[in-house]
Amino acid sequence: MFENDGKLIKIGVFYDGNYFFHVSNYYNYEHPRNARLSISGLHEFIRNKVAEYEKVELKFCHIVDAHYFRGRLSSYDAEEQNKLLAERIFDDILMSEGVVTHYLPLRIREGKREEKGIDVWLALEAFELSMYKKFNVVVLIACDGDYVSLVRKLNTLGIRVMVIGWDFEFTDERTGRQKRTTTSLELLKEATYPILMHEIIDNKINRNDALINNLFVQKEIVSKKQESLSNELGPTQNSLLYKRSTIFSIKQGYGFISYPPSNLFFHYSAVVNDEFSQLKEGDWVEFRIEKRENSDVAVDVRRI
Repeated sequence: MFENDGKLIKIGVFYDGNYFFHVSNYYNYEHPRNARLSISGLHEFIRNKVAEYEKVELKFCHIVDAHYFRGRLSSYDAEEQNKLLAERIFDDILMSEGVVTHYLPLRIREGKREEKGIDVWLALEAFELSMYKKFNVVVLIACDGDYVSLVRKLNTLGIRVMVIGWDFEFTDERTGRQKRTTTSLELLKEATYPILMHEIIDNKINRNDALINNLFVQKEIVSKKQESLSNELGPTQNSLLYKRSTIFSIKQGYGFISYPPSNLFFHYSAVVNDEFSQLKEGDWVEFRIEKRENSDVAVDVRRI
């Protein structure tokens, strides 16, 4: 039963970027889904949930503002660590979805890079924009109890708050240590609409739910055109282990292979049965994919 009189439900979405990235990595590398979270899919999920909780038609629920906050490496450091392209691609995704980015430089403390002040900045911006734009619902994609004060302040303005969080744990294969992420219980209690996403995603009842499946980037090994061309080249050495695509770009000592939804890095030492210097953009290659730290890389790269 819809109770809305035709007025728009204005939704403001605020991302704790480091948290979102951590969760996305979990689903990409540790969870059976083996895929990153989709910004567009998450926004559609949010609209549907707001419509359900507010008891209004979906067409009246719109995300009018979305903001992403995160500490960021300098361009030099990102280039040195082969993260510059990945960051730029993700920036393009955020931009295409109308998400405004807010970055602060990562600070070095006791030899480690860490975020400083991002949570305060997110809270101040969320509160100020809520007053100025008069959101009906504010969505926090966060887990930290430090945001409790923000939620309480928003409640005084009569703004409903949806907290989207994940709880999970896994064993880090590199260190053998257990890693765990939990959403602050106090934060969930203060929220008008608390949502624990892991319970929804892992519920077998939702296995074929399009809204849930669209929370993840739909991976394709290669485009239909590439797949057709690949088939013309004949079978790979082992189709279960080796993939095929073309070289996207060649740099000094490394390169990238076209591999939707982004590109795979490979080092010159990963090239076999050929000289790295002989490779050029557009060449067809076959390769295996290996997980290295927080990203996938191509190994055993050989020109076809």
